[in-house]
Amino acid sequence: MLVEEGRLSLDDPVSKYIPAFAGMKVGIERKAGNGKVLLTLEPQERPVTIKDLLRHTAGLPYGFYGGGLVRELHAAANLFNGDFSNADFVAKITTLPFAEQPGTVWDYGFATDVLGRVVEVISGKTLLQFEKERLLDPLGMTETAFYVADPAKFARIAEPMPEDRKISPTTEVRDIRKPVTWESGGAGMVGTVGDYARFAQMLLNGGSYEGRRYLKPETIALMASDHVGRETKIARDHNYYPGASSGFGLGFAVRTSVPPGTSWPLGEYRWDGVGGTFFFIDPEDDLFGIFMVQTPSQRGRIQLELKTLIYRAMGR
Repeated sequence: MLVEEGRLSLDDPVSKYIPAFAGMKVGIERKAGNGKVLLTLEPQERPVTIKDLLRHTAGLPYGFYGGGLVRELHAAANLFNGDFSNADFVAKITTLPFAEQPGTVWDYGFATDVLGRVVEVISGKTLLQFEKERLLDPLGMTETAFYVADPAKFARIAEPMPEDRKISPTTEVRDIRKPVTWESGGAGMVGTVGDYARFAQMLLNGGSYEGRRYLKPETIALMASDHVGRETKIARDHNYYPGASSGFGLGFAVRTSVPPGTSWPLGEYRWDGVGGTFFFIDPEDDLFGIFMVQTPSQRGRIQLELKTLIYRAMGR
């Protein structure tokens, strides 16, 4: 929305909105003469851009997977378990090094959280205020927030099984009954299937819903295009979650080839949450799918089986 309004550009350096980004270094591992691996800090070869944040090429890993000295620093910072404002989050992450040079590697992590702070800086509102004014309230997403405030709704909360709460070695599915300060750009919202269906239908409609336009069709087409394809020379880390048959757009995995043994459509775009929720938009078949669950250990199996059932039922 802000890009369409001309209030920022995908090519803008993040430092235009968060000046501390200009001084961040890139962590490079080098082996010393004694065989010990040391971390050296080098300047950015080019600034991190808004597009880098959107496509996860900013070098900002979550830190709890993959190994390496930079990821150890990010893991030790324990940002994922913090509860702070977006301004405080950015103040913390800008003291850490990038894991790669900007624009060189798809590396999933805190980039989307930084975008949340960029929205706040430009709009002068908290992230949730902006979301409610521009998206949630107009769409009728009245049960979407960062925690469940009404005790009368606690019984409706989907809970993981007691032994299925781990989303990383140090992080569990949080208790969404408890208020939080952090309005994270990258994780943590709660809501209902009905609410999310309105959002998904708006995307499938090309940016409009019930007579109101939220994005231009060409903007959604840009978001749902592959921005890490071979021509970009962007490498993919060994945990490349979109998988071999998909690229990555501006916030979504994007289907670029048909997976072996399936007839899934090209052009589908999607993402899934670490707790097991997922959604996909299939423009070719004019459908979307939403599945909400809390089972970190079973999310891959369930997603594959459910999508297979859906497309078999359609005769694909």
